[in-house]
This record gives sequence, C-alpha cells and structure tokens, in this order.
Amino acid sequence: MEQEKRLYHNYDKNVQYIHDYLEVDKSFDLIHLDVEYAGKQMALFLIDGLVKDEILHYLMRFLAELEEGDLEHDTLDKLMKRHVPYVEIDVEKDMNKAAELVLGGPTALVVEGLDRIIMIDARTYPVRSPSEPDLERVVRGSRDGFVETIIFNTALTRRKIRDRSLRMEYTSIGRRSKTDICICYLEDIADPRKVETLKKHLDKIDTDGLPMAEKTIEEYLSGKTWNPYPTIRYTERPDTASEHLYEGHILIIIDGSPSTMITPATFWHHLQHAEEYRQKPFIGVYLRMVRFFAIFASIFLLPLYYLLSSEMGLLPEELSFIGPSEVGLFPLIVQFLLAEIGIDVLRMAAIHTPSALATALGLVSAIIIGQIAVEVGWFTNEVVLYLAAVVMATFATPSYELSLANRVTRIILLIITALFGLKGFVIGTTCYILYLTNLKTFYLGYFWPFIPFDAKAFLHVIIRQPVPYDHQRPSFLSPQDPDRN
Repeated sequence: MEQEKRLYHNYDKNVQYIHDYLEVDKSFDLIHLDVEYAGKQMALFLIDGLVKDEILHYLMRFLAELEEGDLEHDTLDKLMKRHVPYVEIDVEKDMNKAAELVLGGPTALVVEGLDRIIMIDARTYPVRSPSEPDLERVVRGSRDGFVETIIFNTALTRRKIRDRSLRMEYTSIGRRSKTDICICYLEDIADPRKVETLKKHLDKIDTDGLPMAEKTIEEYLSGKTWNPYPTIRYTERPDTASEHLYEGHILIIIDGSPSTMITPATFWHHLQHAEEYRQKPFIGVYLRMVRFFAIFASIFLLPLYYLLSSEMGLLPEELSFIGPSEVGLFPLIVQFLLAEIGIDVLRMAAIHTPSALATALGLVSAIIIGQIAVEVGWFTNEVVLYLAAVVMATFATPSYELSLANRVTRIILLIITALFGLKGFVIGTTCYILYLTNLKTFYLGYFWPFIPFDAKAFLHVIIRQPVPYDHQRPSFLSPQDPDRN
C-alpha cells in the first residue's frame, strides 16, 4: 500500500509531482492544463473522454469571471461553496490518491496556496441504453435492464426502491484497475452480520484487476474454485434485483458489467424467473412446475434412458418399447457423447456467428447434419429425439451458469451409468445430491430449505405464493424485519 503523499508548500512542486506520477507525456488522453484565475495559478488534470466537456467549460467560464483578489482570503471555502458550482465536489489531501482518482474519471484542480486538491466528479462514460436482457426476457413487464456503467445501475435500482434505508456503499478492487464496486442492501432488512462478512471477503481480494468483472469476484467469494455450481445468482433486471433486496439479500454492482451479483443464493434461487411473478398465481405455479420438470429431465433423462436401454430387465412389459430397435454403427454411449459434444460445438459456433446468420447455422446443423447422421447410421432416431428434449430442457433453466453445471453433471452421470449400470446410476445420483447438500453459499446450506428441511419454506419454493399472502421473508437470510407487513 502506497504511503500518503501530502502536498508541498510549493505549488510548482505539487503540479510537477502529479504530472510525473501520472506520466502525462506518455499518454495522449491524459491532459494537464495550466490556467490562471483571480491572480492564482491553477492546474487541471483529467482524462479526455471521461469528462463532460460542457460542465468543465461552464466551470472554467465561471472561474474566468473572478476579479484579481477575489480569492485572497478563505480560498478553499470560496471555491467550494461559491465559485465552483457543482454537485459532486470534494477535496483530497493525498496527491497519490488524487492522481489515482483522476484515472477513474474525476478532474483534479490544484490551486496555488492550497494544501488540498479539489476533486470535481464531472465524469461521463460511454453507455448503451437500458434494454431488456436477452437471458431474462418476459412476456409482460418492464423492458429496462442494467448496463455497463455503475452509476446508471445504481440509479435504476434506486428508482425501484425509494426507501431511505437503501444503502449504496462504494469501494474499489484491483491494485491496478481500481474497479468501482457498489455494495447495495436495505439496512433495515439485511442481516448486518452478512453485510460485514461480505465486506471482509471483498476487502481480502488482492489482485491486479478485474478483467472479467463479476466472474473474477465470484471466484474469490465462492471458496471452492473448482465447483461447477454457481453459489451467487446474477441478474440484469432491476426489478429482479429489487425484489431480492426486499427479501434481505445483498447486491454487488460492478462497474463495467451489466450483471448484478445477488448474495447469498441457494440452488432454488437459480430456478426462479420473473415470468412466474408476471402472471396470475395459478399460472405462475404451472410455469414453475414445468420448469422444475424440465431441469430435472435435463440432468437425469439421458442417463435413465441409457440405463433402461442397456438393461431391459428393469422395464415392465408395458414399457418394452423404450430403447433403440437398431443400435447403429457406434455404441449408444458413444452416440450420446458425440451428440453432447456436437451440441456444445454448435452453441459456441452460434456465439461467434453474426446474429443474422445464427438462425441459419442452427437450421443447417440441426436438420441437414442431424438427418444425414441418422441416415448413414452414426446416430439412431431415438438418440436424436431424446437429445433434442434434453437440450430444450437445458435452455429452460433460468440461470445460464446452472444450466452449464447441469450439463456437465449429466455427462458425468451418463458415463458412470455406462460403466457400472444400475449401481453406477444410483451411486452417481446419491453422490450428486450429497455434493449439493455439502455446498455452502456464504456459510449457508446451498440446498436449503430441502436440506436442512424447512417444510413451510420448501412449500414456498415449490409453489409460487400469491403476493397478498406472502408475508414472510426467507428465514435463512436472518432478516431484521422478517414480516413484510
């Protein structure tokens, strides 16, 4: 950690120190501007492109109207309270810290005779309009979504929650990147111990920067770096983020990312979707049941089909039609593994394909390649059918991270079933459940309320409750105000 560098009594030495610290001459977008107002020398340090030009021009014009001698006495107070008319203005006594702040966008104003540097936060960032997130679309509801600029995201959240207990606490992470981070929570609801625990975890992060923003932070917070299952939920919807704040969750908003982190988040939080709450309760329950069934099928359908196909004695006479009539050129397990890899290749190809061609790519791959593979005997029709059903079920998972983890689990369970048969399927399924049971999300059970079992809370997980009757906040969050009424 750098030592604090107080200002010299010599104005020229102060300006030269900041100039050298920022290495202004080596970067074209670093600007050092020497000016003189009211008979006093001043220097502005700023980043071209991160400052609102019209605001800075207005302030400079305002200062240019000062007469010589207007700043002779109480210079700092006069500038702060009268002659620099701007909302976001502060002072800094450490030259190193002031220079670091300049790299984030604020403008530093060094004034002759002052032992403080005036920081003018007139920054602006390139930003796209808040559009609906692709991964969290709804039929009815708001169409705004978070963007890559932290101040826009905090404003979108504040717009949804006009509560005086809403806290937006600023910090930065990364020795070099100095990435802006906002910890957001409702002070009257969130458990203060969880808030402090999260802050301590964030303070311990020691890295050069956050090139992948929220994903880098997740790897520091999750503890088990090789765990495929997400212990933090992401959302790009302000309404979803706000609802979790009302429950007692804590948000982490990161500059440069449109995804807001929701902590803590259990397995069941990743199965919820805003569409369930945009429809009538009965319809919401139906949609949730369908989604749960689809996610269950995305994990167990292929291993179970393979088991029943390879061990026909497990099937009753009425279900003897299950299983391929012709195996094909490759064993069934090889067909499934090739198809799984092919689906992932297609998914990655679609990501790197221009949007106008992605649909055509999918049609060509699914129809032409799939049909030819069946005709030449590489795959059987049933393999294609069941794989298509599993792929649809995978895409029905609201959390993209959870769907990827479930896909890996399905492949592992399929291989174990192929190697060890019924025993492999049973042992693999048991190990899978035990693994999720032992996972923690901020020291809380990942499988709560299923394990440890809470009947009332689990009923709320399975059945989407009507809002007028949903009075209680989740107990595992230990909210200070457990009753919504």
